[in-house]
Amino acid sequence: MSTLTVLDPTGYPPKIAAKALAPRLDTLNGRTVYLVDCRFDDSDIFLAQMQAWFAEHMPSVKTVLKRISSVYLVDDPKTWEEIKARGHAAILGVGH
Repeated sequence: MSTLTVLDPTGYPPKIAAKALAPRLDTLNGRTVYLVDCRFDDSDIFLAQMQAWFAEHMPSVKTVLKRISSVYLVDDPKTWEEIKARGHAAILGVGH
């Protein structure tokens, strides 16, 4: 009779500290919203459609379509600093 060894591949996630969500803006009127393309499958297409929606339905909102400098797995501090300095809000597109 043979034996079978079974391994559990799930592992154990590290402990993390919860962070609060960013506070909501009271309005988007007159504000700048960055639409951030994280270079994940088709997020650029979706964000371009979202930008067109804002232009049609909320023309007082300025939108900036911004691609991160590399793939979504690589941090892009320069882009985050730009958003902090020039934007009021950001929507990150992560694909489908």
